[in-house]
Amino acid sequence: MAKPFSFKVLATDGSARRGVIDMPRGEIRTPAFMPVGTGGTVKTMYMDQVRGLGADIILGNTYHLMLRPGAERVARLGGLHEFARWPHPILTDSGGFQVMSLSKLRKLTEKGVTFRSHIDGAAYEMSPERSIEIQGLLDSDIQMQLDECTALPAEMKEIERAMELSLRWAERCKTAFGDQPGKAMFGIVQGGDNAALRVRSAQALSAMELKGYAVGGLAVGEPQAVMLEMLDITCPELPEGKPRYLMGVGTPDDILKSVARGVDMFDCVMPTRAGRHGLAYTRRGKVNLRNARHADDPRPLDEESDCPAARDYSRAYLHHLVRSQEALGAMLLTWNNLSYYQKHMQDIRTAIEAHAFEARAAEISEGWARGDIPAI
Repeated sequence: MAKPFSFKVLATDGSARRGVIDMPRGEIRTPAFMPVGTGGTVKTMYMDQVRGLGADIILGNTYHLMLRPGAERVARLGGLHEFARWPHPILTDSGGFQVMSLSKLRKLTEKGVTFRSHIDGAAYEMSPERSIEIQGLLDSDIQMQLDECTALPAEMKEIERAMELSLRWAERCKTAFGDQPGKAMFGIVQGGDNAALRVRSAQALSAMELKGYAVGGLAVGEPQAVMLEMLDITCPELPEGKPRYLMGVGTPDDILKSVARGVDMFDCVMPTRAGRHGLAYTRRGKVNLRNARHADDPRPLDEESDCPAARDYSRAYLHHLVRSQEALGAMLLTWNNLSYYQKHMQDIRTAIEAHAFEARAAEISEGWARGDIPAI
């Protein structure tokens, strides 16, 4: 019999929570940041590197894996854990965000969504049931309901229609998921930037008694203040004993402010994408290695970091790699960024345990505000 999925809050500091999700494939320390492994790979990283940086869980993308190499093929090859050589927990998103971002290629109905592949134009159908089936074929540990994510700004009638459709799809996903020992299906709160719709969505999903709850449809174009306002409204409506996942967020500052409002889980392509484009995240804020000021700088990104990419390579060398478009530049900066994000999460967890979260958050923010070291 598989170990049951469980979540326990170990410490609180204000609304910030330090907890642990326990699953057959391992524990997830929360607040947690999940590196994004869209197509079965965290871009430019080895999986053992990702694990070594402190990641307990990674994210896979249902839409992209369905198109290539195909969910049935992954299943024949032992599932995504075996395929990608990641034996630890995996969360798969449902494809709902891609439904939004590919709006010109899709048709939406009550049954589901039909769309054309961005790769070759082939036609596909995705229903709530098929989304859960694909996630099961991938053998993911946490599966997300299919939802309709609305880009902001949008008219209230459109936001309400998408929110209500997402609730109906959540019920169908719950039925399709059934009882899978040791695994979980999360519902997704929608409602755009409308407080009343967010509350309705959160309350309806809570009544379904799911194993976890995500907040979706944020970080899609709205200001940070709007995102935080929606979290202030939504998080209190979600069950205290279930994990809360803010989808697609975000910057280190987004994470800090969202943890303060009770969020437990995060994912974002930002650290990996930024690394591929010459941008480093550090305790002094963002550093753009494309800038000429680094061309003759022998100093490392951060002499105090325990990540070799930040500590052992000169800014001049990193600048050279980025400007020359060498693959190693993307590898080193992604390594640095994911290291920084995981250290950021550990720092947050430690501060909550010590009941010092507010003070530590202020210190971290002050470090960013001071900025990078002066140019030579």
